[in-house]
Amino acid sequence: MTPARVLHTRAPAKVNLCLLVGQPRGDGYHPLVSVFQAVDLADDLRLEPAPAGTVADEVSCPGIDGPNLALAALAAYRLATGWDAPPVRLTIVKRVPVAAGMGGGSADAAAALRLAAHAAGRPGDPVLAELAPPLGADVPFSLAGGRALVTGVGETVEPLPPGPPAALLVVPSAARLKTPAVYREADRLPSVRSADALAAAEAGLRDRIAMGGAPPAVNDLEPAARSLCPSVGAALADLAAAGAQTPLVSGSGPTVFGRFEDVEAARAAAAGLRPRHPGAVVAVAAPPELAEVRTA
Repeated sequence: MTPARVLHTRAPAKVNLCLLVGQPRGDGYHPLVSVFQAVDLADDLRLEPAPAGTVADEVSCPGIDGPNLALAALAAYRLATGWDAPPVRLTIVKRVPVAAGMGGGSADAAAALRLAAHAAGRPGDPVLAELAPPLGADVPFSLAGGRALVTGVGETVEPLPPGPPAALLVVPSAARLKTPAVYREADRLPSVRSADALAAAEAGLRDRIAMGGAPPAVNDLEPAARSLCPSVGAALADLAAAGAQTPLVSGSGPTVFGRFEDVEAARAAAAGLRPRHPGAVVAVAAPPELAEVRTA
């Protein structure tokens, strides 16, 4: 990548239109059956040559401390492909809530993989699909985007046709929930399913999808998220009072969302909720071009 070549992309968040969770396997991971939807609430990422004298790739993400999954993605790509370009700087402008159940960190990691492949002159490099699962459960879907049935522990992603047009009113929380803690709480309650129950639920979901039906508005992690973060329940009640259909926790929470048939109705509801939920925002399904890599 020459100094004149600066690359830009966006990293769409996701919501879980349904999330069914099984008991942990022998390796400790929980199998899941979920319908993921990428939405146009997205982080902005910029990849460029690092300043002179920099000895390693670096990630700048203002306001976010600690290890960054996007940096791990760059390292994984270099190791797997032998890409030996000089160090790069990846700048991330966060718009997706952090530790909120919307897959923002995973989306950034997937975007970093796409950017690295473009910088190496190999856009669409098939090795990206191999690198995604070890980085995180949501990274394979974030590479694919769109709407998909996700199974296993996130590594199996089956694209689905677009759903009916809808607007989602997304209500983030000031609180943060760590995904492992939510899964531990789900095991404690317990709100996860036996292997047989999960298989039966998956079969039913596949039948609904084949018939063109909507996935059931169920999130097996919702009781755990509410237990650890009681404000989740209040946010769900506020969404319902604002007219949202089937309010639901996304992923491990604490973000919640509800569906509206009309964008303007969703915007009006968001305005009414902002005195209590300042981060309320309307999102729609992310178009495929949103995640394209472009020269900045």
